[in-house]
Amino acid sequence: MDNESKTYLTLNGTRLECQWFGQPDGDRPVLVLLHEGLGCVDMWRDFPRRLAQQTGLAVFVYSRQGYGGSDPFAHPLDVDFMHREGMDILPAVLDAAGIGQAFLVGHSDGASISLIYAGERTDPRDPRILGLVLLAPHLFVEEETLHGIRQAKQDYDSGSLAERLRRYHLDHTESTFRHWSGIWLDPRFESWNIEASLPGIEVPLLAVMGEDDQYGTLAQIHTLAERLPQWTELAILKDCGHSPHLEQPERTLELVCDFLEKQR
Repeated sequence: MDNESKTYLTLNGTRLECQWFGQPDGDRPVLVLLHEGLGCVDMWRDFPRRLAQQTGLAVFVYSRQGYGGSDPFAHPLDVDFMHREGMDILPAVLDAAGIGQAFLVGHSDGASISLIYAGERTDPRDPRILGLVLLAPHLFVEEETLHGIRQAKQDYDSGSLAERLRRYHLDHTESTFRHWSGIWLDPRFESWNIEASLPGIEVPLLAVMGEDDQYGTLAQIHTLAERLPQWTELAILKDCGHSPHLEQPERTLELVCDFLEKQR
């Protein structure tokens, strides 16, 4: 598709890697992808391109500070780092990229950031956000979450995970991993919970989660359905872990396309 070269946005002196798939059209919404806790633009693989092709909508992807080709972290992450990303950084990215109407498509931490933005930015509410697609979202910390991160830390320390991540996070891979695992395993983070964000959500959402997600249980998305029954569509995938868009891309694309078609 046209317009797939990487470019950069600069926000308050911080350079963020970003990429468009498809040509944005001012009359149509953009799909904005927000990556997981160890993700970046390239770690979405071919999902953004296929999403643009199958929906006919432009897709915008960016790497948060500390990830991929963006500038490295300047400070340690604090417990409220996802609120900072959702309330301060994300709207600034949308402004800088010239994005009008949008659907947020978030994976893991990116899904949590999307929920925070949609639920807490209510004064004034951002009219650009038309809906949310949440892939394996975190609403609260579970023992399964911490176990999965401890296992990732063990894999990183053994060298296997570190080698894979260096392909994406380059010379700041060590910083990327230690910032992510450090805050999630910080005892202060055990009480992290964004259920208070949910009452402010007034857009439709699709939540997709694998039955075998190694970073959380289905309680995460069942909470959405219980708290937001009028807005929430759930999809639970068998034989799928924490990355539905990579492990079951065909089914995930089908679900996302069907959801977006309902919003037209």
